[in-house]
Amino acid sequence: MNKKPHHPLQAHLNEKFIKSAGARSLRILAEYIEPEQRFDEHDIRDTIVFFGSARTPSRKTARANLKAAKAKGGDIEAAELQIGMSRYYEETRELAHRLTKWSKALEGTDRRFVVCTGGGPGIMEAANRGACEAKGLSIGLCIELPFEAAGNPYITPDLAFEFHYFFMRKFWFTYLAKAMVVMPGGFGTFDELFEVLTMLQTRKMTKHQPILLFGTEYWNSVINFDALVKAGTISAKDLKYIHHTDSVDDAFEFITRELTKYALADPGGSL
Repeated sequence: MNKKPHHPLQAHLNEKFIKSAGARSLRILAEYIEPEQRFDEHDIRDTIVFFGSARTPSRKTARANLKAAKAKGGDIEAAELQIGMSRYYEETRELAHRLTKWSKALEGTDRRFVVCTGGGPGIMEAANRGACEAKGLSIGLCIELPFEAAGNPYITPDLAFEFHYFFMRKFWFTYLAKAMVVMPGGFGTFDELFEVLTMLQTRKMTKHQPILLFGTEYWNSVINFDALVKAGTISAKDLKYIHHTDSVDDAFEFITRELTKYALADPGGSL
């Protein structure tokens, strides 16, 4: 018999097994352990999370799109709408820039508050861009999607992640967050906002978690919080978690005040 010895694959190298239903728990665990290891390497314990639409363009892009629509007979009304929405891109970029500079300048503490986003385009890109322009770290928690390229170019390379499981991605959004900025967005933004509000309401999240809703006209038009209180489906006290604003100055003052009062004074600050 002249057969060569067979060397079977070790389980962790067996791609068929790793991608199977039987190994799902291992894949979930990997999406917990691998990000945790990278965060530890960069000593990241605190984040400021930005949520918002992936479809919101920069002012430059919106103007170019409007010019193209006028020249080629495109949808001018939609392009003009995007000009208005582009303010949220620019204001996100400015706020992330200012918060990053503030965090880097903190004295008497080793705490740093790192901008974190979903890693995609639109509002997410704007926040990562602002942090990058302030020469700070920024995190991108990307999700594997069939229609969106993972990772905008402003994420710190070693802090760019791609998740398969939405719930593991949302765990990392909330676990390190010490403040959340919620810009106008769609289903994904609503999902992230209401999950955090539910955790606060039910006391599953016990840390102090300021939530800033930016864009009063937008939020008042898409969610009637007062109607929920009036109907008795939430309590008036549940609205204490939310701060509404249309001002970058007010947003900056609110977040830095909350972080100074609660996060910097609390060495733990866990879920």
